[in-house]
Amino acid sequence: MSEEMRFSVRLEQQQDFQFLVKFDLDDVPELEVDEPKPLGNSAGPNAARLLAAAVGKCLAASLLFCLRKFKQDPGAIVAQVVGHLERGDRGRLRVGSLDVLIHLGDPAGPVPRLAHCLREFEDFCVVTQSVRRGMEVNVRVEDASGRVVFDPRQPGEPGAPAGARIELEHDPGFGE
Repeated sequence: MSEEMRFSVRLEQQQDFQFLVKFDLDDVPELEVDEPKPLGNSAGPNAARLLAAAVGKCLAASLLFCLRKFKQDPGAIVAQVVGHLERGDRGRLRVGSLDVLIHLGDPAGPVPRLAHCLREFEDFCVVTQSVRRGMEVNVRVEDASGRVVFDPRQPGEPGAPAGARIELEHDPGFGE
């Protein structure tokens, strides 16, 4: 039986595409995120960059955890992540791949147990393994009154997008 653990983040729109991210951890500062210019104002990282940061941080921390478990000090670790954007089948941008380079602060030779950790650390990286296998992302949209206007897990109205649960006759562009 698998154990489910939860966490949450809250995003509040500030203006245009700028959102304030609030974490469910005490003493963790809020983070402003945005889209790059010209769509946004580049006031903070966008979602693709946060994904790259999450993968890079998780891998670096996983390697560090393994080495410290064996009381090893690899020196200051630096991770560099390069994201590659590509267009999917429908022409929409997607993060196609991430290249992660982890630099150890010390030469590899004098770090005992490094080979063991290099074989194991990726498997313990929660974020990287989740992204690699693809994860379920459930989406629901509610209006200001709490009414569900979109839930792909619910059957849609005839002619509406899968999961749409809102009367769309007020939208003259719908269905074109």
